[in-house]
Amino acid sequence: MKTALWLYLFLFLAFFDLHAQYPILTPFAVSLGAAPVFIGWMMGIYALTHIPGNLIAGTVIDRHGSRRYIIFSLVSAGVILLLQAHVEFPWQLIVLRSLSGFVLAFLSPACLALLASLSQDLVKQGKYMSGHGVIHTLASVISPAAGAFIVANVGFATTFQSLGWLLIGTGIMAIFCVPAPKHLSNSSQHVSQANVNSTTPIPAVIPWRYFVLPFVISCAQGILFFELPLRDTGISGMMSTGILFSVLSIGALFTLCLLFLNRYSPFKRVVAGVLLMALCFFCLAAVHRIPLMVTLFILGSAKGLIFPAMASLFIKLSGGFRLGRVFSLQSIAMSLGSFIGPVAAGQIRGNISPYFIGFLLLMLGLMLLPVYRKSSSIPYPSVLHSNPDLI
Repeated sequence: MKTALWLYLFLFLAFFDLHAQYPILTPFAVSLGAAPVFIGWMMGIYALTHIPGNLIAGTVIDRHGSRRYIIFSLVSAGVILLLQAHVEFPWQLIVLRSLSGFVLAFLSPACLALLASLSQDLVKQGKYMSGHGVIHTLASVISPAAGAFIVANVGFATTFQSLGWLLIGTGIMAIFCVPAPKHLSNSSQHVSQANVNSTTPIPAVIPWRYFVLPFVISCAQGILFFELPLRDTGISGMMSTGILFSVLSIGALFTLCLLFLNRYSPFKRVVAGVLLMALCFFCLAAVHRIPLMVTLFILGSAKGLIFPAMASLFIKLSGGFRLGRVFSLQSIAMSLGSFIGPVAAGQIRGNISPYFIGFLLLMLGLMLLPVYRKSSSIPYPSVLHSNPDLI
């Protein structure tokens, strides 16, 4: 439990640092003379360079443990932010964002695998995933508004420098506070030894249709993160955008605090959350009578329902095997969606509402899910291999 608390602290600081950039990156790019299409590519390239990092992370985390990659990711991202404070041209920003996307690709799979390895009990693992969601949401509640407030008072350069030093300091703390892999991986090594003769790769264990979910969810999120800051790129616009992002996170925190939801099937929670999220995107596109803050609060509630349930679902589907690769595949799907979402929004926003595209993608993801059978529980890999559509 002590390890989990330290990890939650590092995650809070890291997520605070990262989410504080959401309302200020687009105005910063505009101040450098970037066009909307370039801004879409700037946001998308961050997610695109996640993919090679995720591919590497899946193998090395299972082999060496999470500790060194958490430290590497935090410190490297902090150094890149320090360099970002001195950017003068748009192409420099896109280069640094691509490097940041690569180094931060190790953070999420490493943290999720580390949390899951703290226990072999699926219920406790689910609680750890919920804790991860709570920490993520707590950080994202205050960080967008805080980031916009700091920029309004001290400017872009000082803000990026402050965030960079915060990430570097967090990485240095992790060196002394995160235990060495051998203290954390006994349970995962035991699982690996039990499965040492298994030649079934993770993609054959978990049907590919499940990985469509993180793809469409992150694609829709990318569209939202692209569209909201473009409502107003001035200082007042940054402040209002920061508040809107905070409202989104408050909605997620509300759902995460409803602990009784963990009693329900992860599959059902994921389906309900994606459906609610799709309806919110439809409202953003076509139903303008609903106040924006109300829609964003409900959208955040859907996110708070989805992400812990999706992590628990993947843990159950994998049976606890090769968690580094499982979460890396999930991160790859999310990276692809985060790349395609803002890039597509930048291309089509003059002809059709990007929010409507987000609605269509979320509904498509729901339709591609396997049929859920109430009488069957989520099986372990040997069962899934013989019948991958059991759920």
